[in-house]
Amino acid sequence: MENKSHALAAGVFVLVVAALLVGLGMWLMRDVTSTDVYEMTTSDAVSGLQPQAAVRFKGVAIGKVTDISFDPEVRGNVLVRIAINHDSPVTKSTFATLAYQGVTGLSFVQLDDTGQSSEPPPSREGGPPRIPLKPGLLGQLQDSAAMLVEKFDQTVERVNQVLGPENQAALTAALNEVGAAAKSINQLAANTDKTIEAQFGRGGSNIPGLVKQATGSLKTMQEAAVKTGEAMGSLSAVAADIKPGVDTLVAPGGVLDRLSESASTVSGTTLPRIQGLTEDVSRTIRRLDRVANSLNDNPQSLLYGNGTVPPGPGEPGFAAPAGSSQP
Repeated sequence: MENKSHALAAGVFVLVVAALLVGLGMWLMRDVTSTDVYEMTTSDAVSGLQPQAAVRFKGVAIGKVTDISFDPEVRGNVLVRIAINHDSPVTKSTFATLAYQGVTGLSFVQLDDTGQSSEPPPSREGGPPRIPLKPGLLGQLQDSAAMLVEKFDQTVERVNQVLGPENQAALTAALNEVGAAAKSINQLAANTDKTIEAQFGRGGSNIPGLVKQATGSLKTMQEAAVKTGEAMGSLSAVAADIKPGVDTLVAPGGVLDRLSESASTVSGTTLPRIQGLTEDVSRTIRRLDRVANSLNDNPQSLLYGNGTVPPGPGEPGFAAPAGSSQP
């Protein structure tokens, strides 16, 4: 009977202590901060964002993410619900983006404000107010890269069209016509020199013949000029076809500028972070290597530490403790 009473008392004591611990935990975990609930909806991926992730306003922590689900109003959109402090300066012009914590892959909600309004976000029927969620740096980079690749493909296609067989043939014909016109002009100049020498030389005095030959020379020169004009027209047409493709490549904000901006972002932000992570991993591997070498040289250090292990009975240098009898 006495054993049963002791067991009952012990059971009651355990239950009371458990109830006290549960109450203490609930008291410590209670949230006494006054918060406001907002929602954000987006069609982009929210990779790296998890419940309890931080919500920051211009870098200052003001709340956390409470729930991530799909938007019942817009099929396929992701709905993110956040709880932020009541005194946070959230207005109608406040917007949100996803920011990443270093190279961990985890993200948090970054709030910012354009300063265009000082009124609070409008209330919404059927749910809390909503804050627009804009694409972050990575999303903008992905969109820009897709547009850049598309424009680059268009530029390459235009350049291929300009340098197609038909345009190449037209350019070759134009150059041949220019060469023929230059050859005709040279021949005309030579004939003119001979004619002048023949008519105005020592033995020449046939002025009507000179006029006739000059008329023929002028006619030949006119034909050469016509051919030269046609050749220059063909060259102008080819240059006009090439100009749009070249402008797309070298114009401000064109393909080359976007490639330069993307390369600057990668070399200035991503590569230094990857290099720092690589150095940390290298230092960790070297430390593990030193620990492995130490254990290989002295396995007993796991039991006795790094100090010298005293010799045991039968080992050289063993000394029996004082007052003990040797067998």
